[in-house]
Amino acid sequence: MRVLISGGAGYIGSTIASACQDAGIAPVILDNLVTGRREFAEGRDFYEGDIADGALIDRIFADHPDIEAVIHCAALIVVPDSVADPVGYYRANVSKSLDFVDHLLRNGCRRLIFSSSASIYRAGDDFTVDEKSGLDPQSPYARTKAHCEAMFADIAATQPIDVLSLRYFNPIGADPKMRTGLQLRRPSHALGKMIEAYELGEPFQITGTGWPTRDGSGIRDYIHVWDLATAHVAALKRFDTVISHAQVINLGTGEGTTVRELADAFNAVVERPVEVVETGARPGDVAGAYTRSTLAGELLGWTAEHSVAEGIRHSLEWARIRDTRLA
Repeated sequence: MRVLISGGAGYIGSTIASACQDAGIAPVILDNLVTGRREFAEGRDFYEGDIADGALIDRIFADHPDIEAVIHCAALIVVPDSVADPVGYYRANVSKSLDFVDHLLRNGCRRLIFSSSASIYRAGDDFTVDEKSGLDPQSPYARTKAHCEAMFADIAATQPIDVLSLRYFNPIGADPKMRTGLQLRRPSHALGKMIEAYELGEPFQITGTGWPTRDGSGIRDYIHVWDLATAHVAALKRFDTVISHAQVINLGTGEGTTVRELADAFNAVVERPVEVVETGARPGDVAGAYTRSTLAGELLGWTAEHSVAEGIRHSLEWARIRDTRLA
């Protein structure tokens, strides 16, 4: 099998590409390198360009007529940035995705896996959600994901393409073989900020401590990026048996971890504990949620295998070698 991965030179897309290769699935990478890294595409069929470039998409399918599915990871993903630049986020994530699916239809693509987000949910009082939970995206970024899901479902209802939207919770970690990891030296999510604080010898700031969670900090479902990647391999292998038109599946661990608990887990792993201080919530922040769903296990035969501690260890291991891996 051959699969096209848009955004395949980014953190998640490149890890999915590695998992595909390990499973005997050949990845073809499309990335404009706005946030992706050329190094993550080394040794793979790579096309530098935009998902909205119809001529480029046509060329990719002409070069690789055996592409059987597309995994669409390309997107801008930083919540505060989406608040500051909603036009840019809607253009990159929604408008270009519409162009992209149009190009896929023209080239006979029948299977699309979309990288969606659990940030689109309205969490219940216990902060758990499943695929039938209500939606209430609270940031422009989250709304772009909800818009894309609805758009793809409308298209799949009448056009010759089936769409699986995988709603990611909160990825952490790196490829356990250290082929890829977070490409940013200063990522904006909680674990990235902890590693930054650890490296600089500064306090870690918990952004928002007034949420109605068990300790006041936000709660998340931290899933190892390798588990996310293997879920995509499972989806590719079972696509035709479980997908009809449009389907959504949560990808999480089923366990909620607060930011304070994540900091405690981090300090249990490192030799020199990081001081924790409190500050206000960032624009677009939410209390968070974790999945109670078993649908991924039922349909894909997949469950998360890595612990939060393993995600922290792999993130730290990657941080130590990142600058030697990325030119």
